[in-house]
Amino acid sequence: MNPQESVAKPRSRRPIRVLIAKPGLDGHDRGAKVVARALRDAGMEVIYAGLRQTPEDIVEAALEEDVDIIGLSILSGAHMVLLPQVVSLLKKRKAHRIRVFAGGIIPDEDAGRLRRIGIRAIFGPGTSLESIVSTARKIAGSRA
Repeated sequence: MNPQESVAKPRSRRPIRVLIAKPGLDGHDRGAKVVARALRDAGMEVIYAGLRQTPEDIVEAALEEDVDIIGLSILSGAHMVLLPQVVSLLKKRKAHRIRVFAGGIIPDEDAGRLRRIGIRAIFGPGTSLESIVSTARKIAGSRA
């Protein structure tokens, strides 16, 4: 190879950025922390927003952190109020590129309604971390 020839370097892509948050008054965050760690261990950049976040706080943090995905963990039963609010605020802020997934205690009939409004995936108790990581990658796949 001629030293004068340039070697094409592959363009590096930034890692998938994920915001994990606990909306509402739910104070149980062990599952959210386990998911956050699994996503981080899979090479994603994870921002953990913590407990008792309002939908406004979550959307603002997502925009400030330039995330690709928001993961919401909810066990309080307020999923049909709080999750639609997050989706609605993302639309109002013209942040359609940010995808949302959720985990927690969400009945099947509510999960269907949440998917129809834009929640990309819903994980219940016992979902494998491999499945969550794989789905997060798929959800983020259309972002780049």
